[in-house]
Amino acid sequence: MAKQVELNEWWHDRIADQLEGMEYGSVVITVHDGRIVQIDRTERKRFDPSAGAVPAAKPETVADKSAAAPIKSAVRRGKVANG
Repeated sequence: MAKQVELNEWWHDRIADQLEGMEYGSVVITVHDGRIVQIDRTERKRFDPSAGAVPAAKPETVADKSAAAPIKSAVRRGKVANG
């Protein structure tokens, strides 16, 4: 049988604190054996592209491509160690 999760005033305050000021996102409450053990807050920031200029992508130059080529070929041959 499932255990009833007990929410007292202290937990209500903690959850309300996580929701404070959030516009977009989620609050995840993790429960083990009927007890809250963790509260995760993931907040999203959304930006309106029409509100300002979006920086243009830096064009890739021939020098950039040649600098990256030795690294790519070394990885293919298995000569680069995996950290």
